[in-house]
Amino acid sequence: MFLKVFYRCLFLIGLFSATAVPVLAHEVRPALLQIKQVSNNAYEVLWKIPRRDDMLPVINPVFPSWFVIHKKDNGVEAGSGALFSMQAISSKDIHGMPISVSGLQESLIDVLVYIEFSNGEKYSMLLQPTKATTAIPYETSYAGTISTYLKLGIEHILFGFDHLLFVLALLLLTQGTRRLIATVTAFTLAHSITLSLSVLGFVGLPAPPVEAVIALSILFLCVELVNHYQGKQVLSATSPWIVAFVFGLLHGFGFAGALANIGLPQKGVPLALAFFNIGVEAGQLLFIGAVLLLMAGIKKLPFTKRFRQPYLVPYAIGSVAAFWVIERVYAMLNFN
Repeated sequence: MFLKVFYRCLFLIGLFSATAVPVLAHEVRPALLQIKQVSNNAYEVLWKIPRRDDMLPVINPVFPSWFVIHKKDNGVEAGSGALFSMQAISSKDIHGMPISVSGLQESLIDVLVYIEFSNGEKYSMLLQPTKATTAIPYETSYAGTISTYLKLGIEHILFGFDHLLFVLALLLLTQGTRRLIATVTAFTLAHSITLSLSVLGFVGLPAPPVEAVIALSILFLCVELVNHYQGKQVLSATSPWIVAFVFGLLHGFGFAGALANIGLPQKGVPLALAFFNIGVEAGQLLFIGAVLLLMAGIKKLPFTKRFRQPYLVPYAIGSVAAFWVIERVYAMLNFN
């Protein structure tokens, strides 16, 4: 009885996800705070806030009293958010200056902080709801870049529900440890290639069609999964690494689009790119491990054989993917 209820709950969760969280399917957009030194005591400050549910969250940077904002514009539209430009005067050296953002805990938004000095020093840091305060370092260190982009990579994959559903469908189609390793490796290799080439400017695809086809790739795997359960020979089951590699190339463009929205430091781009990718892989492996543990646990339940309903899972995932396909194609056509 428990397994029957579990499958029904999974199906309802899938339907709910299709209507309640489509905007979270493929993006992690933090706020951006950039401070650039233009003279000994003068600084340009940019503050970019992402929209959530067509509203701007009430979050604002907080500086010490000696770092004085003396000019601020009314903000302009910038992508999916608003951008504010400010001028600041500081009576002290800002190395070691504390920076915090009010309202961060309530908004659940991360803030990427860039600091650039006139002598070429550059720093990048990440503020999060659990850590809303940081300080500008005294010395140049790559540790900040590594930590920042590693966290952003993990966050992106764990909140990128379309990528996770694709990986889940692949796992359900893949039988055997060796095939699983080959499939995961192929997917990782493929999206690492296109992520790197796209971020470095060698290749590129517009984001709206990429997002629509990513959703379509999930729907394709769901159809393959149903055919597989019906005893038909499908390429996704016999050679899942081929499918993983081909669609992995496409998903890499999706990761690159997310990283473009986040932004890269002007110094240390290869390092930031590498650790964003490592973060994506770490998050992906965490998800795969959790799914495998869950599947192993379900198989040991006493009612597994009696109430086996394999079609509910592909239909649940497929319903979400179908909704995303329609939503993204409509948005793409409406945009054009």
